[in-house]
Order: sequence, then structure tokens, then C-alpha cells
Amino acid sequence: MKTETTIHGLAASLQAARAARKSIGFVPTMGNLHQGHLNLVREAKKLCDVVVVSIFVNPIQFGEGEDFESYPRTLEQDSHLLADVGCDIIFAPTVEQMYGKQPRLTNITVGGITNDLCGQSRPGHFDGVAVVVTKLFNIVQPNFAFFGQKDYQQLAVIRQFVKDLNIPVEVIGVPIARAEDGLALSSRNGYLTEDQRKIAPTIYQSLKQAEKELQAGHSLSDVLQSIKAQLTAAGFVVDYVEARQPNLQPIEIFNQDIVLFVAAKLGSTRLIDNLQVQFKA
Repeated sequence: MKTETTIHGLAASLQAARAARKSIGFVPTMGNLHQGHLNLVREAKKLCDVVVVSIFVNPIQFGEGEDFESYPRTLEQDSHLLADVGCDIIFAPTVEQMYGKQPRLTNITVGGITNDLCGQSRPGHFDGVAVVVTKLFNIVQPNFAFFGQKDYQQLAVIRQFVKDLNIPVEVIGVPIARAEDGLALSSRNGYLTEDQRKIAPTIYQSLKQAEKELQAGHSLSDVLQSIKAQLTAAGFVVDYVEARQPNLQPIEIFNQDIVLFVAAKLGSTRLIDNLQVQFKA
């Protein structure tokens, strides 16, 4: 496994694979890897000849007061984990390598689907994601790119700009990886205290309870209120509890497949999760 820190070095490492027309899979990450990230690499290995994983904490997707400076940088540990699952190349550029020394004058904004959910409480976040992922797609030029469904809205945003901008990559969503108690795996789980970690699975439990209630005929609005009440009682500060169609369009009645979304803070740690619920007529 190679580690490249420059765009030129990565291009040189991929030259032979391109010449041999080998398929290239790509997993963009911000490092501090967990089993959810490693699952993405495993899926990429099934489908692709060569797998590239980027490790880059992207400053332009962090808002004011968010945890850019304190976000864990664990490259050595991440490298060992990636070697164990068969990653071929790590791309770990600096901020200057990615953005240069001159001000960036170009932005990428995906309208509509970024206006609410996490977009409402994290203004500019998805613009930052769209810019860095577009840049990484242009640098790596993969055939396939793999993203976790925990960040469902992010995945929708990426699929949208890939389609709108005719970027020649197939975007593949991989199901949420969870701890045994149901908590969605996230690098930010490491910020939780021991007591908070015991409370955190309440998010998933409330979503699974909501699924049962919906399929038992309870109204969607009542079920969403029930999730909020359960989380608030457990000690969360709820950002949002929402239901959407799979394409993220609003929905008020449970008469088709939907996705339930939760974002809530436990102490200073913001956790997100979602659950896809099938409509059974």
C-alpha cells in the first residue's frame, strides 16, 4: 500500500492502472476511521481493481464554532486499518495541496435539497462538501465512488451534482454500519462521555419504534412527535426530526416508502441518523 501526499504523486501511482484500463474505486474520508469507513473499502474491493482512500479534513465544510481544529487526525492508525482491508493507495494531501495559496473563487451550490435538514443548521456545509468532492473526483478520476448512507443528505447532494455536472463516476451508497447496541458509527462518537455513550443508542431505538408505529397505522405527525419526546426525555437537544421521500422531498402522510431523519446533540456532540421505512399497503 502506498501513501501519496501530492496530486502529482497520486497521478503517478495510478498511471499503470489507467494504462491497463483497470477499474478504480474511491472512498473519500476525513480520517479517524471506524468500521463504517472500512466497510466502504471492502465494498470497493469487491467491485474494483484498485482502491484509493483519501484522508483529508476539509476546512471549508466546517462552520464557525465547529470542530475543525479539534477533529482527530490519526493517519498512522488509519493506515494500519486500511492496509488490513486491502486499500491500495492512501491520498493524504495538505490543505495547501488541495486549495493552493491563492483565494478560491469558485463555489458549487446544490439548491433545494440542501436548504433544510442539516443544511439549515450548518449553512455552507454542503457547498464545502460539493467543492472538495468535485476536486477529489477530478484528482482521482475513479470509476466508482463509495459513500455511507448515514450521511443520507450528503449522498443525495453528491449524486445530484454528479448528474448535473456530468461527472463520469458511479456513486454507490453503502448501508449504515452500527455498533451492537444500534448506534450509527461515526468519528464523532469518540467525543461522547461514557454516560453519553450509553444514552446515544436511544436515537436508533426511537427510529425502530417509529417504524413499528407507522406500520401499525399511527399517523406520521404523531410518530415524529413521539421521537422528539423520547429523545428530549433521554437528555438530547433535538435539532430536527423529519420524514422525507427517498428523494428528500417533503411528505406528510405515510403512504409510500419514506426516510426518517434525526439530528440531535448530546452534550456538545451532534449525532445524526436515519432509517428507511417501507410502506406496506
